[in-house]
Amino acid sequence: MDGIRAIGFDLFNTLIMAEPGALDEALSRLIIGLEQYGILPDPEPFRQAYREAAVRHITEANRNGIETHNRFWISEALQRLGYAIEPEDARISSAVESYFSAFLDFCHVIPDTLPMLQDLKPGYRFGLLSNFTHAPAALSLIQHLGLDGFFDVVLISGEIGYRKPHPLLFGRLRQRLGVSRAELLYVGDDPEADVCGALNAGIQPVWFTYARDKGSPLPPGASSDPSKRPGPDIPMISNWGEFVALLDR
Repeated sequence: MDGIRAIGFDLFNTLIMAEPGALDEALSRLIIGLEQYGILPDPEPFRQAYREAAVRHITEANRNGIETHNRFWISEALQRLGYAIEPEDARISSAVESYFSAFLDFCHVIPDTLPMLQDLKPGYRFGLLSNFTHAPAALSLIQHLGLDGFFDVVLISGEIGYRKPHPLLFGRLRQRLGVSRAELLYVGDDPEADVCGALNAGIQPVWFTYARDKGSPLPPGASSDPSKRPGPDIPMISNWGEFVALLDR
């Protein structure tokens, strides 16, 4: 691809994946974190209430583009079970950290990601743009998995207050990378958030289907079904070897 000077990447199911059971373990740690403060919800009703709150809030965030946060889901789930605890409560903030600690243990880099980044980095500026509600956890995870040294720009939706496919995020990515729309590619797995989001911002997307091909489960409130092809003219890759070949065309 001629004229490309910068590449933006999504994070989850593009550069990294969560292992099966990650969300269940995170919820277990969340419950333990609440119990440390004497908040003792019945685990199964709480899990159900939390999942329902998460889907509701993320669905709304996908609709209006304004990012949500786990503390609202936790508060709503607890209030449904009779606990009058507001989202800003310090006990919820501590439990959020317990929840996200599971991701450090249950996430791994997708095969060949690090060699791909190492090989391409001399020729391109790299940006990372991720929908992730709790920015400190995302930054810790990026560092933990050895990805932090590759990126000139890291944008996390929880820090900015908007989430993909909102065009503000893609515009900020392009501006921070210092390139024009025609000089930027964006690689991601989600047809709506990543592919359509980039297209609507005037940026060339590349659809990465590795997670879809592996049957990776959708996260709660995912903005679209990754089995649906976003369009016949969108470049589609299933591994990083195909991506390097695409750049060399």
